Amino acid sequence: MSGIEINNNLKVAIEASLKAGEVIMQVYDTAFDVEIKDDKSPLTEADKRANDIINSFLITTPIPIISEENKQTDYTIRKNWSTCWVVDPVDGTKEFIKRNGEFTVNIALITNQKPVLGVIYVPASKTLYFADNVKNKAYKIELTSHDTSISHILEGSKELKPKNNKSNLVEVVGSRSHMSQETLDYVDDLKANGKNVEIVSKGSSLKFCLVAEGSADVYPRFAPTMEWDTAAGQAICNAVGVKVISKETNQSLLYNKQNLLNPWFIVTK
Repeated sequence: MSGIEINNNLKVAIEASLKAGEVIMQVYDTAFDVEIKDDKSPLTEADKRANDIINSFLITTPIPIISEENKQTDYTIRKNWSTCWVVDPVDGTKEFIKRNGEFTVNIALITNQKPVLGVIYVPASKTLYFADNVKNKAYKIELTSHDTSISHILEGSKELKPKNNKSNLVEVVGSRSHMSQETLDYVDDLKANGKNVEIVSKGSSLKFCLVAEGSADVYPRFAPTMEWDTAAGQAICNAVGVKVISKETNQSLLYNKQNLLNPWFIVTK
């Protein structure tokens, strides 16, 4: 029997992510339509249905929600929230549309602008990551069903450990859909400093998970992201001692800001 114990908010977030994953895969297995939102990003029936499911779970807590697919609460109200949920019901909608499996459900709890827990669920592979940042522990489990009990998850999960890299090889996580020129320049700088660089391509918040679980060394993101793209990933990384550092402030990314757009950042131990 595993000794993992989790609080009720993390339990609710895990349950919400699994149910959302189930409805996402129901849409994934059909001929779905794609809408284009005002910001030019794609939207599918999966985003909407997953968002409804997640909201139905999270409203059982007394904590307000920031979700990509909810109408955003005005900052004059939000600025008074010491704690809030930050949600992306389908992170990697472009990957979903391509049907490459690299999309996730992201749910994080933020207190005083910092993640205190996070859940990332990969519905296509039924892989679940979750973190408790108070205990500084993050875990991973591969499930056989979206309909898996919390007790089974806690018994079967393995603790994440990042790499302790002493070699000359640097594995750099690159975006599947957004490799910017600045990222390519970053890679060139590593090579100029005598490093052997290998690019590991992934979509969605899986890029954070690769660093947290020791499958890569660093994830530079020099392109736009929103808070819901990064909050759960940052929770999982921070829990295992991996930092998510703003290129603007040289400090950890903060959440529930007036502008929900993130600065450029780098994920590294």
